[in-house]
Amino acid sequence: MALLLALSSVLLLVGPALAQSPDMSYEDYMAQVQACPKECRCPPSFPNAVYCDNKSLKHIPTIPPHTWYLYLQNNLIDILSTAAFRNATQLRWINLNRNRITSEGMEEGALATMLRLVHLYMDDNLLSSVPANLPSSLEQLRLSRNRISKIPAGVFSGLDRLTLLELQGNKLQDDAVTEVSLKGLSNLVQINLAKNQLTTMPLGLPITITQLFLDNNAIEKIPADYFKGLPKVAFLRLNSNKLGNGGLPKNVFNMSSILDLQLSHNQLTQVPMIPSGLEHLHLDHNQIKSVNGSDICPVSADALEGYATETAPKLRYLRLDGNEIKPPIPRDLMVCFRLLRSIVI
Repeated sequence: MALLLALSSVLLLVGPALAQSPDMSYEDYMAQVQACPKECRCPPSFPNAVYCDNKSLKHIPTIPPHTWYLYLQNNLIDILSTAAFRNATQLRWINLNRNRITSEGMEEGALATMLRLVHLYMDDNLLSSVPANLPSSLEQLRLSRNRISKIPAGVFSGLDRLTLLELQGNKLQDDAVTEVSLKGLSNLVQINLAKNQLTTMPLGLPITITQLFLDNNAIEKIPADYFKGLPKVAFLRLNSNKLGNGGLPKNVFNMSSILDLQLSHNQLTQVPMIPSGLEHLHLDHNQIKSVNGSDICPVSADALEGYATETAPKLRYLRLDGNEIKPPIPRDLMVCFRLLRSIVI
């Protein structure tokens, strides 16, 4: 009786506001609150959200039908069952980070009925393969720090709305990341493949990629025409690989789209050619002994005297610490890169 009185008091306070909401009627609100799992929290002020995080749960409770946001991180869940989500067809966001879900523990079609799901977080689990049968509505898929070594052919088929794919900290090798395995990602903008076991630049990436993160692999070289198939790359991270100057063709980074290039913690002995549109360059912790501004300047020596500031190379930030370079900064570097505002040596 006391619980009913308390619930009635809450409804009297929030009922009128909810009745005006286009997202949830008063009747739906009643059904949502009454169906809230006893292991979870369903705040009256945020009725579309269900918080089941940090509860040491081993199984997913039955989720109320009007749930949009579901928080299940930091539990002991090892199975993703179809039964738990049978009625939760309105889910937009699921956080399953830091559980114990394996590929074998993902029941076939467990997420297939969620036709409105946009964000799926499954970082820090025990997956060995990218999950199949994901809803076509998905826009962000986060699978970092699992044990993924396989990307099955066709697994991304129909996911043409996916813009972000996080796969860092897995066990992917060169033969796992191919044009066949990535087929279907026709609108992907960001892919994170850092901290895997790649020794070559991944093949078959969608031409829509603007952010490519490949830190902490074992990549030794970049093919000369590699970026011809990636005309929109603006942010490229290749920190902590095995790149030497022999692995970087002279004009490999000559792309009009690139803004931020990170090559820290490699084996470079010279500064690579800098494209005119690049704004940030990270070359710290290599083996560079000197910088010759004339050699790396994207503008010819004859044009240096007369070019206007608006047509000058766009480099603003250059990091060179952790090398063998000693001050002062060469004058020809500043003559070329007139917009340079910060150099770290």
